[in-house]
Amino acid sequence: MSTTTLTPTELHARPTDSTLVLDVRAPGEFASGHVPGAVNVPAEHLDELLPDLRDAAERRRIVVVCAAGSRSAAACAKLADAGVEAVGLAGGTQAWTADGRPVDTVERAGRGVWAMDRQVRFAAGSLVLAGLALGRRAPKGRLLAAGIASGLVYSGLSNTCGMAAMLGKLPFNRPEPGALDAARAALRA
Repeated sequence: MSTTTLTPTELHARPTDSTLVLDVRAPGEFASGHVPGAVNVPAEHLDELLPDLRDAAERRRIVVVCAAGSRSAAACAKLADAGVEAVGLAGGTQAWTADGRPVDTVERAGRGVWAMDRQVRFAAGSLVLAGLALGRRAPKGRLLAAGIASGLVYSGLSNTCGMAAMLGKLPFNRPEPGALDAARAALRA
């Protein structure tokens, strides 16, 4: 394959009947805004749908999308190891929206959803404040704030996010019952 990513403009120009957009973010992230027509298969569930992804790749070009591009690159590598040809969307949905492209949203169980980066900012900020407040009574409480700060620095340097991985396991970030069956049906269409 000559390219490993497409730009938002290149993806937008591709015919939808020959392209399958596979969004590998958590369901909450997907619901908050995704490329129109995308199928949500969270990265941790790719193995379960490999046979369907192989079949889909024979009929359509698979373009893998995440928020900024790092998870989709990892998913493309995982798919390539399994013999499934796929490319990523350079810059993910952030680049898609920055390019002025529309996104679809989904309401999940009657509640609003937050994008994963917003969840991480809220959790990290809350834990830092808790550590600082606790540190007023017990100085060792400040270690919580220091630990979170260290994790954020590591996240920035490594372009990974352990907190996002942990938050992704919470119930509101997991696929709803039947969601993977719906994704399987969409892959077979």
